[in-house]
Amino acid sequence: MADLYPSLTQCAVVATAFKILLFPAYKSTDFEVHRNWLAITHSLPVQEWYYEKTSEWTLDYPPFFAAFEWLLSRIAQYVDPAMLVVQNLGYDSWQTVYFQRATVIVSEFVLLYALSRFVKSVSQDNQHLAHIASLSIFLSPGLLIIDHIHFQYNGFMYGVMILSMVLARKQSTLLYSGITFAVLLCMKHIYLYLSLAWFVYLLRAYCLDPRSMLRPRFGNIFKLGVCVLGVFGAAFGPFAHWGQLLQLKDRLFPFSRGLCHAYWAPNIWAMYSFTDRVLIPLAPRLGLPVKEDALSSVTRGLVGDTSFAILPEVTKEHTFILTLIFQLLPLVKLWFRPDWETFVGAVTLCGYAAFLFGWHVHEKAILLIIIPFSLIALKDRRYYSAFKPLAVAGHVSLFPLLFTAAEFPLKTVYTIFWLVLFLYVFDHVAPVPERPRIFLADRFSLLYLTVAIPLIVYCSLLHQVFFGLNRYEFLPLMFTSSYSALGVVGSWVGFMVVYFTA
Repeated sequence: MADLYPSLTQCAVVATAFKILLFPAYKSTDFEVHRNWLAITHSLPVQEWYYEKTSEWTLDYPPFFAAFEWLLSRIAQYVDPAMLVVQNLGYDSWQTVYFQRATVIVSEFVLLYALSRFVKSVSQDNQHLAHIASLSIFLSPGLLIIDHIHFQYNGFMYGVMILSMVLARKQSTLLYSGITFAVLLCMKHIYLYLSLAWFVYLLRAYCLDPRSMLRPRFGNIFKLGVCVLGVFGAAFGPFAHWGQLLQLKDRLFPFSRGLCHAYWAPNIWAMYSFTDRVLIPLAPRLGLPVKEDALSSVTRGLVGDTSFAILPEVTKEHTFILTLIFQLLPLVKLWFRPDWETFVGAVTLCGYAAFLFGWHVHEKAILLIIIPFSLIALKDRRYYSAFKPLAVAGHVSLFPLLFTAAEFPLKTVYTIFWLVLFLYVFDHVAPVPERPRIFLADRFSLLYLTVAIPLIVYCSLLHQVFFGLNRYEFLPLMFTSSYSALGVVGSWVGFMVVYFTA
Protein backbone atom coordinates (compact mmCIF):
# COMPACT_ATOMS: atom_id res chain seq x y z
CA MET A 1 0.00 0.00 0.00
CA ALA A 2 2.92 2.38 0.57
CA ASP A 3 3.59 2.76 -3.17
CA LEU A 4 0.01 3.85 -3.94
CA TYR A 5 0.41 7.57 -4.44
CA PRO A 6 -1.34 9.85 -3.78
CA SER A 7 -3.00 7.97 -0.95
CA LEU A 8 -6.70 8.14 -0.15
CA THR A 9 -5.88 9.96 3.08
CA GLN A 10 -3.80 12.60 1.31
CA CYS A 11 -6.56 13.19 -1.23
CA ALA A 12 -9.12 13.37 1.57
CA VAL A 13 -7.15 16.11 3.32
CA VAL A 14 -6.90 18.23 0.17
CA ALA A 15 -10.52 17.54 -0.80
CA THR A 16 -11.73 18.48 2.67
CA ALA A 17 -9.92 21.82 2.51
CA PHE A 18 -11.51 22.48 -0.88
CA LYS A 19 -14.98 21.54 0.37
CA ILE A 20 -14.64 23.87 3.35
CA LEU A 21 -14.05 26.73 0.91
CA LEU A 22 -17.43 25.85 -0.64
CA PHE A 23 -19.39 26.45 2.58
CA PRO A 24 -20.83 29.79 1.33
CA ALA A 25 -21.73 28.34 -2.09
CA TYR A 26 -25.25 27.92 -3.47
CA LYS A 27 -27.48 25.57 -1.49
CA SER A 28 -30.73 24.07 -2.74
CA THR A 29 -34.01 23.47 -0.95
CA ASP A 30 -32.47 20.20 0.22
CA PHE A 31 -30.51 22.27 2.74
CA GLU A 32 -33.78 23.45 4.28
CA VAL A 33 -35.15 19.91 4.05
CA HIS A 34 -32.40 18.57 6.27
CA ARG A 35 -32.51 21.55 8.62
CA ASN A 36 -36.21 20.90 9.07
CA TRP A 37 -35.53 17.22 9.75
CA LEU A 38 -33.02 18.22 12.41
CA ALA A 39 -35.74 20.34 14.02
CA ILE A 40 -38.40 17.64 13.78
CA THR A 41 -36.30 14.87 15.28
CA HIS A 42 -34.96 17.15 18.03
CA SER A 43 -38.17 18.91 19.05
CA LEU A 44 -40.85 16.24 18.72
CA PRO A 45 -41.41 12.76 20.14
CA VAL A 46 -40.70 9.90 17.73
CA GLN A 47 -44.42 9.17 17.33
CA GLU A 48 -44.91 12.56 15.65
CA TRP A 49 -41.92 12.55 13.29
CA TYR A 50 -43.80 11.23 10.26
CA TYR A 51 -46.94 13.34 10.89
CA GLU A 52 -45.31 16.77 11.29
CA LYS A 53 -46.08 19.01 8.28
CA THR A 54 -45.44 22.60 9.33
CA SER A 55 -42.98 22.73 6.45
CA GLU A 56 -43.74 21.35 3.01
CA TRP A 57 -40.44 19.42 3.34
CA THR A 58 -41.81 16.67 5.53
CA LEU A 59 -39.69 13.76 6.79
CA ASP A 60 -39.71 11.12 4.03
CA TYR A 61 -36.61 8.99 4.69
CA PRO A 62 -36.70 5.69 6.64
CA PRO A 63 -36.26 5.61 10.45
CA PHE A 64 -32.51 4.99 10.59
CA PHE A 65 -31.82 8.18 8.66
CA ALA A 66 -34.23 10.01 10.95
CA ALA A 67 -32.18 8.63 13.85
CA PHE A 68 -29.04 9.93 12.12
CA GLU A 69 -30.63 13.39 11.98
CA TRP A 70 -31.54 13.07 15.66
CA LEU A 71 -27.91 12.32 16.52
CA LEU A 72 -26.77 15.37 14.56
CA SER A 73 -29.34 17.50 16.35
CA ARG A 74 -27.77 16.56 19.70
CA ILE A 75 -24.67 18.43 18.53
CA ALA A 76 -26.55 21.16 16.65
CA GLN A 77 -28.20 22.39 19.86
CA TYR A 78 -24.80 23.65 21.02
CA VAL A 79 -24.09 25.39 17.70
CA ASP A 80 -27.32 27.34 17.11
CA PRO A 81 -30.50 26.23 18.93
CA ALA A 82 -32.63 28.33 16.57
CA MET A 83 -32.02 25.89 13.72
CA LEU A 84 -33.89 23.26 15.76
CA VAL A 85 -37.15 25.20 15.97
CA VAL A 86 -39.71 23.63 13.64
CA GLN A 87 -41.41 26.98 12.97
CA ASN A 88 -38.14 28.63 11.80
CA LEU A 89 -38.77 27.84 8.14
CA GLY A 90 -35.90 28.77 5.84
CA TYR A 91 -33.55 29.48 8.73
CA ASP A 92 -29.95 29.65 7.51
CA SER A 93 -27.68 31.48 9.92
CA TRP A 94 -24.00 31.14 9.14
CA GLN A 95 -23.66 28.79 12.13
CA THR A 96 -26.39 26.59 10.65
CA VAL A 97 -24.81 26.59 7.19
CA TYR A 98 -21.35 25.78 8.49
CA PHE A 99 -22.65 23.07 10.81
CA GLN A 100 -24.68 21.28 8.15
CA ARG A 101 -21.92 21.54 5.56
CA ALA A 102 -19.45 20.15 8.09
CA THR A 103 -21.68 17.16 8.87
CA VAL A 104 -21.65 16.19 5.18
CA ILE A 105 -17.84 16.25 5.15
CA VAL A 106 -17.47 14.30 8.40
CA SER A 107 -20.07 11.66 7.48
CA GLU A 108 -18.33 11.16 4.11
CA PHE A 109 -15.40 9.58 5.91
CA VAL A 110 -17.54 6.42 5.97
CA LEU A 111 -17.00 6.40 2.20
CA LEU A 112 -13.26 6.87 2.70
CA TYR A 113 -13.15 3.90 5.07
CA ALA A 114 -15.18 1.71 2.69
CA LEU A 115 -12.90 2.56 -0.24
CA SER A 116 -9.79 1.75 1.79
CA ARG A 117 -11.36 -1.63 2.63
CA PHE A 118 -12.08 -2.13 -1.07
CA VAL A 119 -8.45 -1.49 -2.06
CA LYS A 120 -7.18 -3.92 0.58
CA SER A 121 -9.67 -6.59 -0.50
CA VAL A 122 -8.19 -7.06 -3.98
CA SER A 123 -5.08 -8.98 -4.92
CA GLN A 124 -1.70 -7.27 -4.69
CA ASP A 125 -1.34 -7.22 -8.48
CA ASN A 126 -4.58 -5.26 -8.93
CA GLN A 127 -4.40 -2.90 -5.95
CA HIS A 128 -3.20 0.00 -8.08
CA LEU A 129 -6.31 -0.36 -10.26
CA ALA A 130 -8.59 -0.49 -7.22
CA HIS A 131 -6.80 2.52 -5.78
CA ILE A 132 -7.35 4.58 -8.94
CA ALA A 133 -11.03 3.60 -9.02
CA SER A 134 -11.37 4.55 -5.34
CA LEU A 135 -9.83 7.97 -5.93
CA SER A 136 -12.23 8.56 -8.83
CA ILE A 137 -15.18 7.82 -6.54
CA PHE A 138 -14.02 9.89 -3.58
CA LEU A 139 -13.18 12.88 -5.79
CA SER A 140 -16.30 12.44 -7.94
CA PRO A 141 -17.82 15.66 -9.31
CA GLY A 142 -21.19 13.99 -8.75
CA LEU A 143 -20.65 13.86 -5.00
CA LEU A 144 -19.16 17.37 -5.00
CA ILE A 145 -22.14 18.84 -6.86
CA ILE A 146 -24.89 16.91 -5.08
CA ASP A 147 -23.54 16.75 -1.53
CA HIS A 148 -21.19 19.64 -0.96
CA ILE A 149 -22.95 22.33 -3.00
CA HIS A 150 -26.54 21.27 -3.70
CA PHE A 151 -26.60 19.52 -0.30
CA GLN A 152 -27.26 15.88 0.57
CA TYR A 153 -25.58 12.98 2.39
CA ASN A 154 -24.98 10.60 -0.52
CA GLY A 155 -21.27 10.07 0.18
CA PHE A 156 -22.07 8.70 3.61
CA MET A 157 -24.68 6.26 2.32
CA TYR A 158 -22.70 5.16 -0.71
CA GLY A 159 -19.92 4.41 1.75
CA VAL A 160 -22.27 2.02 3.54
CA MET A 161 -23.21 0.47 0.19
CA ILE A 162 -19.59 -0.05 -0.88
CA LEU A 163 -18.76 -1.50 2.54
CA SER A 164 -21.59 -4.02 2.07
CA MET A 165 -20.22 -4.90 -1.38
CA VAL A 166 -16.70 -5.37 0.00
CA LEU A 167 -18.03 -7.61 2.77
CA ALA A 168 -19.76 -9.68 0.06
CA ARG A 169 -16.36 -10.55 -1.41
CA LYS A 170 -15.53 -13.28 1.12
CA GLN A 171 -17.66 -16.20 2.26
CA SER A 172 -16.73 -15.45 5.88
CA THR A 173 -18.26 -11.95 5.74
CA LEU A 174 -21.31 -12.54 3.56
CA LEU A 175 -23.60 -12.40 6.59
CA TYR A 176 -22.23 -8.96 7.51
CA SER A 177 -22.83 -7.82 3.96
CA GLY A 178 -26.50 -8.68 4.28
CA ILE A 179 -26.77 -6.92 7.64
CA THR A 180 -25.03 -3.80 6.32
CA PHE A 181 -27.28 -3.63 3.28
CA ALA A 182 -30.37 -4.03 5.47
CA VAL A 183 -29.15 -1.06 7.53
CA LEU A 184 -28.70 0.91 4.31
CA LEU A 185 -32.27 0.16 3.21
CA CYS A 186 -33.48 1.49 6.55
CA MET A 187 -31.59 4.72 5.89
CA LYS A 188 -32.64 5.47 2.31
CA HIS A 189 -35.20 3.44 0.42
CA ILE A 190 -33.83 4.33 -3.04
CA TYR A 191 -31.45 1.39 -2.55
CA LEU A 192 -34.44 -0.91 -2.97
CA TYR A 193 -33.65 -0.51 -6.67
CA LEU A 194 -30.53 -2.60 -6.08
CA SER A 195 -31.92 -5.01 -3.51
CA LEU A 196 -32.72 -7.89 -5.90
CA ALA A 197 -29.00 -8.24 -6.68
CA TRP A 198 -28.20 -8.64 -2.97
CA PHE A 199 -31.12 -11.02 -2.51
CA VAL A 200 -30.08 -13.33 -5.36
CA TYR A 201 -26.39 -13.23 -4.50
CA LEU A 202 -26.85 -13.92 -0.78
CA LEU A 203 -29.41 -16.62 -1.48
CA ARG A 204 -27.17 -18.36 -3.98
CA ALA A 205 -23.75 -17.83 -2.36
CA TYR A 206 -24.64 -17.94 1.33
CA CYS A 207 -27.94 -19.74 1.79
CA LEU A 208 -27.38 -22.51 -0.76
CA ASP A 209 -24.40 -24.81 -1.24
CA PRO A 210 -22.16 -23.33 -3.99
CA ARG A 211 -21.73 -26.78 -5.48
CA SER A 212 -25.45 -27.55 -5.61
CA MET A 213 -28.36 -25.12 -5.51
CA LEU A 214 -30.56 -27.99 -4.33
CA ARG A 215 -28.75 -28.21 -0.98
CA PRO A 216 -29.86 -25.41 1.36
CA ARG A 217 -27.70 -24.36 4.29
CA PHE A 218 -30.35 -24.09 6.96
CA GLY A 219 -27.98 -22.63 9.54
CA ASN A 220 -27.01 -19.79 7.22
CA ILE A 221 -30.62 -19.20 6.20
CA PHE A 222 -31.60 -18.90 9.86
CA LYS A 223 -28.74 -16.52 10.72
CA LEU A 224 -29.34 -14.26 7.73
CA GLY A 225 -33.10 -14.23 8.25
CA VAL A 226 -32.87 -13.42 11.95
CA CYS A 227 -30.30 -10.66 11.42
CA VAL A 228 -32.10 -8.95 8.52
CA LEU A 229 -35.48 -9.18 10.24
CA GLY A 230 -33.83 -7.87 13.39
CA VAL A 231 -32.55 -4.80 11.53
CA PHE A 232 -35.95 -4.07 9.99
CA GLY A 233 -37.62 -4.77 13.31
CA ALA A 234 -35.40 -2.23 15.05
CA ALA A 235 -36.17 0.35 12.37
CA PHE A 236 -39.88 -0.16 11.80
CA GLY A 237 -40.98 -2.13 14.88
CA PRO A 238 -41.83 0.91 17.03
CA PHE A 239 -43.92 2.42 14.23
CA ALA A 240 -45.72 -0.90 13.74
CA HIS A 241 -46.47 -0.89 17.48
CA TRP A 242 -47.94 2.61 17.17
CA GLY A 243 -49.97 1.64 14.06
CA GLN A 244 -48.08 4.08 11.82
CA LEU A 245 -46.82 1.82 9.03
CA LEU A 246 -49.37 3.13 6.52
CA GLN A 247 -48.30 6.68 7.33
CA LEU A 248 -44.67 5.71 6.74
CA LYS A 249 -45.64 4.09 3.45
CA ASP A 250 -47.36 7.27 2.27
CA ARG A 251 -44.32 9.38 3.22
CA LEU A 252 -41.69 7.04 1.73
CA PHE A 253 -43.52 6.21 -1.50
CA PRO A 254 -45.42 9.26 -2.86
CA PHE A 255 -46.66 7.60 -6.05
CA SER A 256 -48.81 10.60 -6.93
CA ARG A 257 -45.82 12.26 -8.62
CA GLY A 258 -45.58 12.27 -12.41
CA LEU A 259 -43.50 10.13 -14.75
CA CYS A 260 -40.72 12.69 -15.17
CA HIS A 261 -39.05 14.91 -12.64
CA ALA A 262 -39.14 18.70 -13.16
CA TYR A 263 -35.87 18.35 -15.05
CA TRP A 264 -35.87 15.13 -17.05
CA ALA A 265 -33.48 12.55 -15.68
CA PRO A 266 -31.37 11.26 -18.60
CA ASN A 267 -33.24 8.02 -19.17
CA ILE A 268 -35.57 6.29 -21.62
CA TRP A 269 -38.43 8.62 -20.70
CA ALA A 270 -36.32 11.68 -21.48
CA MET A 271 -35.77 10.28 -24.97
CA TYR A 272 -39.47 9.39 -25.17
CA SER A 273 -40.45 12.93 -24.12
CA PHE A 274 -37.96 14.46 -26.57
CA THR A 275 -39.40 12.35 -29.40
CA ASP A 276 -42.91 13.51 -28.47
CA ARG A 277 -41.84 17.16 -28.69
CA VAL A 278 -40.13 16.65 -32.05
CA LEU A 279 -43.28 15.02 -33.43
CA ILE A 280 -45.57 17.92 -32.44
CA PRO A 281 -44.65 20.25 -35.35
CA LEU A 282 -44.46 17.25 -37.70
CA ALA A 283 -47.86 15.86 -36.71
CA PRO A 284 -49.95 17.71 -39.36
CA ARG A 285 -47.68 16.49 -42.17
CA LEU A 286 -47.61 12.93 -40.84
CA GLY A 287 -51.33 12.87 -40.16
CA LEU A 288 -50.84 12.15 -36.47
CA PRO A 289 -53.52 13.10 -33.94
CA VAL A 290 -52.47 15.70 -31.36
CA LYS A 291 -53.85 15.84 -27.81
CA GLU A 292 -54.48 19.56 -27.42
CA ASP A 293 -54.78 19.39 -23.63
CA ALA A 294 -51.22 18.03 -23.43
CA LEU A 295 -49.58 20.88 -25.32
CA SER A 296 -49.36 23.15 -22.27
CA SER A 297 -47.37 20.46 -20.48
CA VAL A 298 -45.09 19.37 -23.28
CA THR A 299 -44.05 22.85 -24.44
CA ARG A 300 -42.80 23.93 -21.04
CA GLY A 301 -39.84 21.60 -21.01
CA LEU A 302 -40.04 21.46 -17.22
CA VAL A 303 -42.34 18.53 -16.74
CA GLY A 304 -44.22 17.78 -13.55
CA ASP A 305 -47.21 15.53 -14.22
CA THR A 306 -46.19 14.59 -17.75
CA SER A 307 -48.67 14.35 -20.60
CA PHE A 308 -47.72 13.36 -24.14
CA ALA A 309 -49.25 15.08 -27.14
CA ILE A 310 -48.46 12.42 -29.76
CA LEU A 311 -47.05 9.27 -28.17
CA PRO A 312 -49.08 6.95 -25.90
CA GLU A 313 -49.19 7.73 -22.18
CA VAL A 314 -46.89 5.81 -19.83
CA THR A 315 -48.31 4.39 -16.59
CA LYS A 316 -46.69 3.32 -13.33
CA GLU A 317 -47.41 -0.28 -14.28
CA HIS A 318 -45.48 0.09 -17.53
CA THR A 319 -42.41 1.44 -15.76
CA PHE A 320 -42.57 -1.24 -13.07
CA ILE A 321 -42.79 -4.10 -15.59
CA LEU A 322 -39.94 -2.75 -17.72
CA THR A 323 -37.74 -2.17 -14.68
CA LEU A 324 -38.40 -5.66 -13.37
CA ILE A 325 -37.72 -7.33 -16.73
CA PHE A 326 -34.39 -5.59 -17.24
CA GLN A 327 -33.34 -6.32 -13.67
CA LEU A 328 -34.20 -10.00 -13.92
CA LEU A 329 -32.02 -10.53 -17.00
CA PRO A 330 -28.66 -9.95 -15.27
CA LEU A 331 -29.92 -11.73 -12.14
CA VAL A 332 -30.30 -14.94 -14.13
CA LYS A 333 -26.57 -14.94 -14.82
CA LEU A 334 -25.83 -14.04 -11.19
CA TRP A 335 -27.87 -17.04 -10.06
CA PHE A 336 -25.78 -19.44 -12.15
CA ARG A 337 -22.47 -17.65 -11.54
CA PRO A 338 -22.51 -16.25 -7.98
CA ASP A 339 -19.04 -14.70 -7.92
CA TRP A 340 -18.19 -11.19 -6.71
CA GLU A 341 -17.53 -9.50 -10.06
CA THR A 342 -20.77 -10.86 -11.49
CA PHE A 343 -22.52 -9.58 -8.36
CA VAL A 344 -21.12 -6.05 -8.84
CA GLY A 345 -22.11 -6.19 -12.50
CA ALA A 346 -25.64 -7.24 -11.51
CA VAL A 347 -25.85 -4.39 -8.96
CA THR A 348 -24.80 -1.97 -11.69
CA LEU A 349 -27.34 -3.32 -14.18
CA CYS A 350 -30.11 -3.20 -11.58
CA GLY A 351 -29.19 0.46 -11.11
CA TYR A 352 -29.31 0.99 -14.87
CA ALA A 353 -32.76 -0.63 -15.17
CA ALA A 354 -34.24 1.39 -12.32
CA PHE A 355 -32.75 4.63 -13.60
CA LEU A 356 -33.66 4.11 -17.25
CA PHE A 357 -37.19 2.77 -16.83
CA GLY A 358 -38.31 3.88 -13.35
CA TRP A 359 -41.17 6.21 -12.41
CA HIS A 360 -40.29 9.83 -11.47
CA VAL A 361 -36.54 9.25 -11.46
CA HIS A 362 -34.35 12.10 -10.23
CA GLU A 363 -31.13 12.89 -12.09
CA LYS A 364 -29.18 12.49 -8.83
CA ALA A 365 -29.95 8.76 -8.94
CA ILE A 366 -27.31 8.40 -11.69
CA LEU A 367 -24.84 7.73 -8.87
CA LEU A 368 -26.62 4.40 -8.31
CA ILE A 369 -24.95 3.34 -11.56
CA ILE A 370 -21.69 5.28 -11.62
CA ILE A 371 -20.44 4.28 -8.17
CA PRO A 372 -20.84 0.47 -8.34
CA PHE A 373 -19.69 0.47 -11.99
CA SER A 374 -16.52 2.34 -10.94
CA LEU A 375 -15.49 -0.65 -8.83
CA ILE A 376 -15.17 -2.87 -11.93
CA ALA A 377 -14.59 -0.27 -14.67
CA LEU A 378 -10.90 -1.15 -14.79
CA LYS A 379 -11.36 -4.90 -15.03
CA ASP A 380 -10.39 -4.56 -18.70
CA ARG A 381 -10.83 -2.19 -21.63
CA ARG A 382 -14.22 -3.61 -22.59
CA TYR A 383 -15.60 -2.58 -19.20
CA TYR A 384 -13.89 0.80 -19.47
CA SER A 385 -15.38 1.44 -22.94
CA ALA A 386 -18.86 0.94 -21.52
CA PHE A 387 -18.08 3.09 -18.47
CA LYS A 388 -16.67 6.06 -20.39
CA PRO A 389 -19.92 7.48 -21.90
CA LEU A 390 -21.67 6.91 -18.56
CA ALA A 391 -19.03 8.96 -16.73
CA VAL A 392 -19.48 11.85 -19.17
CA ALA A 393 -23.27 11.69 -19.50
CA GLY A 394 -23.94 11.11 -15.82
CA HIS A 395 -21.89 14.05 -14.59
CA VAL A 396 -22.98 16.47 -17.33
CA SER A 397 -26.61 15.65 -16.54
CA LEU A 398 -26.09 17.04 -13.03
CA PHE A 399 -25.17 20.52 -14.26
CA PRO A 400 -28.73 21.93 -14.16
CA LEU A 401 -28.76 21.28 -10.39
CA LEU A 402 -26.43 24.29 -10.10
CA PHE A 403 -27.99 27.04 -12.16
CA THR A 404 -26.45 30.11 -10.53
CA ALA A 405 -23.71 32.08 -12.28
CA ALA A 406 -21.25 31.84 -9.39
CA GLU A 407 -21.20 28.03 -9.53
CA PHE A 408 -20.88 27.78 -13.33
CA PRO A 409 -17.05 27.94 -13.46
CA LEU A 410 -16.78 25.57 -10.51
CA LYS A 411 -19.00 22.81 -11.85
CA THR A 412 -17.64 22.97 -15.40
CA VAL A 413 -13.94 23.31 -14.60
CA TYR A 414 -13.97 20.68 -11.86
CA THR A 415 -16.02 18.19 -13.90
CA ILE A 416 -13.93 18.62 -17.05
CA PHE A 417 -10.72 18.34 -15.02
CA TRP A 418 -12.00 15.13 -13.38
CA LEU A 419 -13.07 13.66 -16.71
CA VAL A 420 -9.80 14.49 -18.45
CA LEU A 421 -7.66 13.26 -15.56
CA PHE A 422 -9.43 10.02 -14.71
CA LEU A 423 -10.47 9.02 -18.21
CA TYR A 424 -6.85 9.58 -19.31
CA VAL A 425 -5.55 7.47 -16.43
CA PHE A 426 -8.24 4.80 -16.91
CA ASP A 427 -7.37 4.65 -20.61
CA HIS A 428 -3.70 3.98 -19.81
CA VAL A 429 -4.10 1.43 -17.03
CA ALA A 430 -7.14 -0.60 -18.13
CA PRO A 431 -5.88 -4.11 -19.03
CA VAL A 432 -6.26 -5.56 -22.49
CA PRO A 433 -9.29 -7.91 -22.49
CA GLU A 434 -9.08 -11.59 -23.25
CA ARG A 435 -12.09 -11.27 -25.53
CA PRO A 436 -12.12 -8.95 -28.56
CA ARG A 437 -13.39 -5.42 -28.01
CA ILE A 438 -16.57 -4.10 -29.58
CA PHE A 439 -15.68 -1.80 -32.47
CA LEU A 440 -19.02 0.07 -32.53
CA ALA A 441 -18.97 0.66 -28.78
CA ASP A 442 -15.49 2.18 -28.95
CA ARG A 443 -16.49 4.48 -31.82
CA PHE A 444 -19.69 5.48 -30.03
CA SER A 445 -17.67 6.50 -26.96
CA LEU A 446 -15.29 8.59 -29.06
CA LEU A 447 -18.06 10.34 -30.98
CA TYR A 448 -20.06 10.93 -27.84
CA LEU A 449 -17.13 12.55 -26.02
CA THR A 450 -16.47 14.97 -28.90
CA VAL A 451 -19.99 16.41 -28.57
CA ALA A 452 -19.84 16.97 -24.80
CA ILE A 453 -17.79 20.21 -24.72
CA PRO A 454 -19.75 22.05 -27.49
CA LEU A 455 -23.01 21.05 -25.80
CA ILE A 456 -21.85 22.37 -22.40
CA VAL A 457 -20.73 25.64 -24.01
CA TYR A 458 -24.03 26.12 -25.83
CA CYS A 459 -26.31 25.23 -22.91
CA SER A 460 -24.33 27.25 -20.38
CA LEU A 461 -23.32 30.31 -22.43
CA LEU A 462 -24.34 30.55 -26.09
CA HIS A 463 -28.05 29.93 -25.57
CA GLN A 464 -28.41 33.16 -23.60
CA VAL A 465 -26.30 35.03 -26.18
CA PHE A 466 -28.57 33.86 -29.02
CA PHE A 467 -31.95 34.15 -27.30
CA GLY A 468 -31.38 36.39 -24.29
CA LEU A 469 -32.36 35.74 -20.68
CA ASN A 470 -35.54 33.82 -19.84
CA ARG A 471 -36.36 32.85 -23.43
CA TYR A 472 -36.75 29.21 -24.47
CA GLU A 473 -35.40 28.12 -21.09
CA PHE A 474 -36.51 24.57 -21.78
CA LEU A 475 -34.14 24.13 -24.74
CA PRO A 476 -30.81 23.85 -22.83
CA LEU A 477 -32.45 21.54 -20.29
CA MET A 478 -33.98 19.39 -23.03
CA PHE A 479 -30.70 19.21 -24.97
CA THR A 480 -28.68 18.34 -21.85
CA SER A 481 -31.13 15.70 -20.73
CA SER A 482 -31.56 14.11 -24.15
CA TYR A 483 -27.82 14.11 -24.88
CA SER A 484 -27.08 12.61 -21.47
CA ALA A 485 -29.83 10.03 -21.95
CA LEU A 486 -28.22 8.91 -25.20
CA GLY A 487 -24.93 8.37 -23.36
CA VAL A 488 -26.50 6.47 -20.47
CA VAL A 489 -28.51 4.23 -22.80
CA GLY A 490 -25.48 3.61 -25.01
CA SER A 491 -23.39 2.76 -21.96
CA TRP A 492 -26.10 0.40 -20.70
CA VAL A 493 -26.31 -1.46 -24.01
CA GLY A 494 -22.51 -1.72 -24.15
CA PHE A 495 -22.24 -3.04 -20.61
CA MET A 496 -25.06 -5.53 -21.14
CA VAL A 497 -23.04 -7.02 -24.01
CA VAL A 498 -19.87 -7.10 -21.89
CA TYR A 499 -21.68 -8.57 -18.87
CA PHE A 500 -23.27 -11.43 -20.79
CA THR A 501 -20.18 -12.26 -22.83
CA ALA A 502 -17.64 -12.05 -19.98
